[in-house]
Amino acid sequence: MSFLSEFKAFAVRGNVIDLAVGVVIGAAFGKIVSSFVADIVMPPLGLAIGGVDFSKLAVVLQQNADPTKVVALRYGAFLQTLFDFVIIAFAIFLVVRLINKMHKPPAPAEPPGPTAQEVLLTEIRDLLAQRR
Repeated sequence: MSFLSEFKAFAVRGNVIDLAVGVVIGAAFGKIVSSFVADIVMPPLGLAIGGVDFSKLAVVLQQNADPTKVVALRYGAFLQTLFDFVIIAFAIFLVVRLINKMHKPPAPAEPPGPTAQEVLLTEIRDLLAQRR
């Protein structure tokens, strides 16, 4: 098998395609949740704790006349990302939990009754037992 045909067999396999679809949907879902956190959750939270905008929280390590060259620890952006992660993880947990509930194992089927041959053999056995 040539390298190219081996790669084609790998790339077209169902698991690789499913993974690619999952990554694309996950990226879109991540953007939605990031927007939810940044635009809906964080403003009221910042207002509740005194009008603080989390994305602008920082500790300046070195000032500079040029604002683009200021050295700062932007812990507010880190907190924003942390909130994004927690909410995304929680949302994924809820989706997986829902999917697991939808895929309940089927109730065990009742075992099939005896076949006609088994019924006949049982009758023969019982008749022989009565003769003794």
